[in-house]
Amino acid sequence: MSLRTGTAIARDGRTELYWESTGDGPPVLLIMGLGLSGGAWWRTVPVLSHALRVITFDARGIGRSRALRHNYTVEAMADDAASVLDGLGLEQAHVYGISLGGMVAQNLALRHPDRVRSLVLGATHAGGPRAARPDGDVQAFFARRASMDMEEAAWASVPYNYGPRCQEEGVDRIAEDIERRLENPFSETAYRAQLYAAALHNCYGRLPRVHVPTMVVHGEHDRIIPVDNGHIIAGRIPGAKLRILKDAGHLYPTEEPEVDEDIATFMASCN
Repeated sequence: MSLRTGTAIARDGRTELYWESTGDGPPVLLIMGLGLSGGAWWRTVPVLSHALRVITFDARGIGRSRALRHNYTVEAMADDAASVLDGLGLEQAHVYGISLGGMVAQNLALRHPDRVRSLVLGATHAGGPRAARPDGDVQAFFARRASMDMEEAAWASVPYNYGPRCQEEGVDRIAEDIERRLENPFSETAYRAQLYAAALHNCYGRLPRVHVPTMVVHGEHDRIIPVDNGHIIAGRIPGAKLRILKDAGHLYPTEEPEVDEDIATFMASCN
C-alpha cells in the first residue's frame, strides 16, 4: 500500500505541517494526542487503510513539523488540522482524534463544520468545570514529569496510560509502544505548550452544535482522562454513539485493537 508524504502550510503562512497519507477511499484525518507525532497511529493506520485514505500529521513543533512559536491554543491546532486538509485539496474528511487530539477534533468540528464528515472522539473530554478530573496521583505524575528524561517518563507513565489487564498481560505491546515513542523524541517546548492548550480547552457549552455522526470511545480504566468524560461528551452531542471498553485504559488502541475495526465500520456507515 503506497505511502505519500508532504507538507501543508498553516494559516500563519510560516508553520509547516508534515503529513502522511496511506490507502485509497474516503479520507480520514487522524489527530494524535499530547506530544506525539502522527507516527503514533502505527497500530490504527493499517486497519483503517483497508477501505479509507488515512491521513496523519505532526502537530506544529512536533516530529517533522516546524513552528516559529509554540504558545498556541487548541483552537489554533484545529485550524492547523483544517490547513492539512487544505494542503491535500480535501473539502471534507472523517475525523478521529484521541486524547488531546480529541479536543482538537471537537474544535475542528465546531470551527469548520463543513470539513467534517463524521467524528470519532477517543479518550478525551469536553473541558470546562464539569470535566471529570484525574486523581491526585495522576496530577502529581504530570507535575514531576518535566524533570524526567524521555525514556524514564515513558516507563513511569505506564500505570497511568494502560489498564490493569494490559499491564499484566500486554507487557510486550507496551514495550512496542515505548520503543516507537523513543524513536520519535518530541520537543519539550511544544509539549508544554500543548499541555497549556489542553488546560484551557472548553467545548462543553458548544457540543450540542455538533451535527455530524459521532462515535465516542473511552476505556473504563482510563486514569488520565476518566471515563465519566466519555459519558459527558456522548450526552452533549446529539445522536452520539458511546463505546466503553471495559478492560482498557487511556491508550486503548494498544489494549483493545479490535476497536479500530469498529471505528472503520462506523465511518463506512457515514459515507
